[in-house]
Amino acid sequence: MKLHDDIHNYYEKLLIDEIEKQKIEAKYDNDTLADFCCTALNQLPSRYIRFEVDMAFYSSQSERLEMEQRVRDAIEFATAAVAKRGNSDG
Repeated sequence: MKLHDDIHNYYEKLLIDEIEKQKIEAKYDNDTLADFCCTALNQLPSRYIRFEVDMAFYSSQSERLEMEQRVRDAIEFATAAVAKRGNSDG
């Protein structure tokens, strides 16, 4: 078993999906985007899974909506943190 291949934090997927949805990757260079992601993920709880289907099957609709809101809140926090540093490209 390779831990990094078999297990991942579900919030990572939710964060990437929301970053793409909001087109945040266009606002920052790669280094700043990596810092942005770390900052956002550090605001979120860990939710480790092996398969995406596990989350779909074992989570209620209200729990999924709450997780998505947490991601949006973490993105707001990370946006403010990056703005304070002054590393925005756009």
